[in-house]
Amino acid sequence: MKKISILGSTGSIGTQTLDIIHQYHEQFKVIGLTTHSNIELLFTQIKQFRPEIVAVANEGKVQSLRDMISTLDYSPIIIDGKKGIIEVACYGDTEIIVTGIVGCAGLLPTIEAIKAGKDIALANKETLIAGGPVVLPLIKKYGVKLLPADSEHSAIFQCLQGINDKDLRRIILTASGGAFRDVPTKKLQSVTVEDALKHPNWSMGKKITIDSATLMNKGLEVIEAHFLFNVDYQNIDIVIHPQSIIHSLIELQDTSVLAQLGWPDMRLPLLYTLSWPERISTNWKQLDLAKISNLTFQEPDYDKYPCISLAYAAGNTGGAMPAVLNAANEQVVTSFLNKEIAFLDIPRIIEKTCDLFIPNNSSQPTLDDILEADRWARETASMLVKNR
Repeated sequence: MKKISILGSTGSIGTQTLDIIHQYHEQFKVIGLTTHSNIELLFTQIKQFRPEIVAVANEGKVQSLRDMISTLDYSPIIIDGKKGIIEVACYGDTEIIVTGIVGCAGLLPTIEAIKAGKDIALANKETLIAGGPVVLPLIKKYGVKLLPADSEHSAIFQCLQGINDKDLRRIILTASGGAFRDVPTKKLQSVTVEDALKHPNWSMGKKITIDSATLMNKGLEVIEAHFLFNVDYQNIDIVIHPQSIIHSLIELQDTSVLAQLGWPDMRLPLLYTLSWPERISTNWKQLDLAKISNLTFQEPDYDKYPCISLAYAAGNTGGAMPAVLNAANEQVVTSFLNKEIAFLDIPRIIEKTCDLFIPNNSSQPTLDDILEADRWARETASMLVKNR
């Protein structure tokens, strides 16, 4: 029975992970849970899974949670604030930490979990996008496993099982195309937040759904794949695949291509991450290729989706630039969701923020460098939103 803690248990990744643990309770045990502020859902999870420790980032919500828990026949350790999230990440004999916290907020808890010898089920892209130069040396130093939990990188990871590093030539990331896949570029000037949140295939949180609409999610995945699989950016491609059945592919030196297929269901990569190196038999709906009938592909429109080029440029620049890109994106996506800017302002403000950043000419930034770049980019992007 693997012992698991979930950072961000009330979010999309966290709730789906708990659904898996509920279904396969003989294989997994919940040790720790965290939320930012959704104490109502956290309380429901506490009642069901009886964790040993929980944390709430929003300190003002903790007393209300304590009052709720006082009605139960047991009480977990309850802690608050950012330090509380880190404490859960490092707690006890937990074996795997599922990093479901959205954004750069997941970076520090992940780093501390690595130092505590915990394996990481990585569902937080920003950990490697912003912190790759710091995180990867720590993974090696502490001898822990970094297992990708999002569908694309899990697909690549699955395809690479039994493949020698030297045999990998190219990674091909598939993209659904997001909410505006079939919308002409000229009509993007008038799209709304509600339009952008209508993803055709996946059910995800608001931030990642907007990233899918701009295809920034795919650009960020390119950077993440570079760090995860040690592949040059020139050997990482993107292809639009509207059906979201092929979750990504690898090309080998002899031009053979391997793909991982499945219904668009986040539970599958999450389950594989938790059960690896084993496979757990499920009663989930099996893939029926005859019923799907057609799988189609097309090249991304880089004019329609400028965020892809911005991500490649940031990745090739290296250093703290990916952290700047990521932080600026988080800031402007929040502004868009708050209806402070238009959809097409998102790539414009990100590009301007990156252009204004003056790197320190270090290809190996420290954690302090990354955190400072993150802070600067959020502040700068916020200023550009106000002054646009």
